[in-house]
Amino acid sequence: MKALYTSAQCRELDRLMIEQEGVAGFELMLRAGRAAFDELLHRWSGIRSVSICCGKGNNAGDGYIIAGLAQEIGLEAQLLQVGDAAQLSGDAALAKAWAEERDVVPSQGDAPFTGEVIVDALLGTGLSGPLREPFKTAVEHINASGLPVLAVDVPSGVDADTGAVADAAVRAEVTVSFIGAKLGLHTGPGLAARGALVQAGLGVTDAVLAQVPGCPWLQFDAAELPAPTVNQHKHDMGHLVVVGGDAGMGGAPLMAAEAALRTGTGLVSLLTRPEHQAAILARRPELMAQDADNAERATELLGRASAVVVGPGLGRAPWGERLLRLALAAGKPTVIDADGLRWLAELEPRPRGELIITPHPGEAAALLGTSSTEIEADRPAAALALARQFDAVAVLKGPGTLCAADELLGLCAHGNPGMATAGMGDVLAGVIGGLLAQGLDSQRAATLGTCLHGWAGDQAAQRRGQRGLIATDLFDFIAEAVA
Repeated sequence: MKALYTSAQCRELDRLMIEQEGVAGFELMLRAGRAAFDELLHRWSGIRSVSICCGKGNNAGDGYIIAGLAQEIGLEAQLLQVGDAAQLSGDAALAKAWAEERDVVPSQGDAPFTGEVIVDALLGTGLSGPLREPFKTAVEHINASGLPVLAVDVPSGVDADTGAVADAAVRAEVTVSFIGAKLGLHTGPGLAARGALVQAGLGVTDAVLAQVPGCPWLQFDAAELPAPTVNQHKHDMGHLVVVGGDAGMGGAPLMAAEAALRTGTGLVSLLTRPEHQAAILARRPELMAQDADNAERATELLGRASAVVVGPGLGRAPWGERLLRLALAAGKPTVIDADGLRWLAELEPRPRGELIITPHPGEAAALLGTSSTEIEADRPAAALALARQFDAVAVLKGPGTLCAADELLGLCAHGNPGMATAGMGDVLAGVIGGLLAQGLDSQRAATLGTCLHGWAGDQAAQRRGQRGLIATDLFDFIAEAVA
């Protein structure tokens, strides 16, 4: 996949396939039904019966096709019609007639399930706002059944554009999605609801895809890293200064600094509490640790920096606010993370210059003056709001990390639940800061750094397992990636 699409963009892809490629709408529906049915037989090869829940739109048409295909090979197909079947129109009505020719007889939507697997063909991309009756009850009925579920295109209750779940959503074991990859299946709660994801292109051509620019699907590419030269000097690869580490939090800036070294940054310095210096140098003697309480030396060091990371372990005491202001006054390309973001939310006037912010949903909520729930309700919109309000490149962390500037720069294809642990954000800030110090502009540093970090996390999880994964496990894999 090269891009992710909204539901409106997917409808446009459908239209272009019909009008430019000459593929009839009903033929696309047949292809969708067959793709979902093939996955059903592949995943549950020994079943003898299936229950298909259908609504009133094109998603229901896909469900009727699945029921007809099941009947053709002798599976017992129970089709539960939720809502008035008379409202089916266009290709969905053709699909209903096609299925009835194969002896599919719709039952009332609230009938007990008789199948070994449930197919969710209630809403697909047709959700608008919270679930309404009778669909809310149907979703609850599916989830309470304890049966495995295959969702058609999008689990009912998931917003295909944002991944949000307003009140309830089908919990699928697998989702078979069609034509364009849906943005809402790759970020936010939609990730958990979808289960495994199978993307079925249904024959969509590159010529059609090229006409609908979606949100870029970002994957790590080592070729985008700064290329070393045979006669380079360490100063050619940049000097990053990491600022943070209030009392008891010296590990956070240390992880950020070591991550920057692993990306190939030529020089990395830390400004931190003096009591952390000995431990930092013992752990990683390649780093230069300076006393942040010496204002003159700190100002001089920041003046020599190529880029700055401020925030890891910065704390919420006045010491942290002073250092954030000092770091921003240097006017260097800057990554703000962790406690630095909490201070940024309160800072007046807001800083200007080349800025990257890396909030998780809680920090994003503080920056935008809202709640984490509101952030998760529309992560793409939140990422864009962060970027625009702070005139920055925003990296909104979490499942389906998003990068945004004036527009969505993309969604990171990498990352796993094992990375939800202390210190991962510090490592990410260091990776992005290291690339920024090496001369990448803020957009490239943010997108490439996010993908490098996620790729390293996936490699670590594959080789060591997700459970028990810790932030410093990524260092070897970051080094492997940049090598």
